[in-house]
Amino acid sequence: MKQRTIKKSVEIIGIGLHKGVPVKMVLEPLEVNMGIIFYRKDEGVTIPLNPEHVVDTKMATVIGKNGVVVSTIEHLLSAIYAYGIDNLKIVLDNDEIPILDGSSSGYCMLIDEVGIKEQSEPKKAIRVKKEVSVEMGTKIVKLKPSNHIIYDFSINFEHPVIGEQNFRFDYSIEDYKENISRARTFGFLHEVQYLRSVGLALGGSLENAIVLDDQKILNPDGLRYEDEFVRHKILDAIGDMSLLGYTMIGEYQAIAGSHHLNHLLTKKLLEDPENYEIIDLEKANTTSEVTNLQMAYATNKA
Repeated sequence: MKQRTIKKSVEIIGIGLHKGVPVKMVLEPLEVNMGIIFYRKDEGVTIPLNPEHVVDTKMATVIGKNGVVVSTIEHLLSAIYAYGIDNLKIVLDNDEIPILDGSSSGYCMLIDEVGIKEQSEPKKAIRVKKEVSVEMGTKIVKLKPSNHIIYDFSINFEHPVIGEQNFRFDYSIEDYKENISRARTFGFLHEVQYLRSVGLALGGSLENAIVLDDQKILNPDGLRYEDEFVRHKILDAIGDMSLLGYTMIGEYQAIAGSHHLNHLLTKKLLEDPENYEIIDLEKANTTSEVTNLQMAYATNKA
């Protein structure tokens, strides 16, 4: 298996969720072994994607360097990660990724529009060798060894529309597009009102988020999936795991997980070399992990 980038550059202009200002974003192909990098064109600062550059995880995953940040990166990264893209430059003229409709489906459409290019060097992956977990009260996130890529998420909200939900996602690109990518971010009306009072969520609307009051959904078109809430949590988790820098082969499990716990989990996995190994997917092309990954990519050959 080879590394991947996109065939050509593609540009999009949208609104940032928190500041509510227009953002121009350009996705550009990168050469092999370059990884995913963000470039703030307005500041002239490049920020590589890795856990060391995470500077905030309260409302979104935010990376930064030298006081320059890029916020709300998880939806875009979820799509990039789901398509197995290894090398990409993300050029921005402001500090937020466009929120689009609150899901990652728009980014999937961008990638489909320009196509995937296989490159000359072997693709690498990070394989989980030992179980690692992070707990905070009743909340827990963990990574376990598996020869598949699996995301298993459970939530429990005391709200009549949400309640208890669980979704188990065994990765493939097509399943991601159909079952995960369209799930939108969500929030409660009282939270939105508070966030706006402190200068956040200024770009949020019923066009780019599911909003709930104490009893119901306020979006006139309702939900895209009955369990859209937990599916969006998986979308976020996939984006957050991209901070590992490689396609992750293993099982992610969460009970009431969050951006903050996901960040701590990536750091905990990487802090001990006994927890993982980096595998060359060409040299290891007879292993079950590689076979499973090839099957997952097979329906999206460019």
